[in-house]
Amino acid sequence: MGRVFVVTLEGKIYSCKHCRTHLALSDHIVSKSFHCRHGRAYLFGKVANVTVGETEERMMMTGMHIVADIFCVGCGSIVGWKYETAHEKSQKYKEGKSVLERFKILGPDESNYWASHEAHGVGGSDADDV
Repeated sequence: MGRVFVVTLEGKIYSCKHCRTHLALSDHIVSKSFHCRHGRAYLFGKVANVTVGETEERMMMTGMHIVADIFCVGCGSIVGWKYETAHEKSQKYKEGKSVLERFKILGPDESNYWASHEAHGVGGSDADDV
């Protein structure tokens, strides 16, 4: 394994809640209306300082997708997933984009997001309305 380089982002930053490694900018949010097991999640057009795991087919709320979990390069924590392929034509806009789970990241003001009764108990997650 080679050396890990961490990119420092400038602006309103979302970071890993465990090690504070920068992950994304608020300017790159595509949608805030995604949900996961732990509550809310945001779809980003661009993320940084993550490694991408193995791809797998997952049944999400909006249908079958090929996704890969994404991990923080600073501490190895899973922080969300990346959409590789969407089978439904209406979901193609997600391809190549990443979802960061709010429960696992700090907001631009370093605020935590706590899981609530809104969290879905189903496997996988997806946007309800984009």
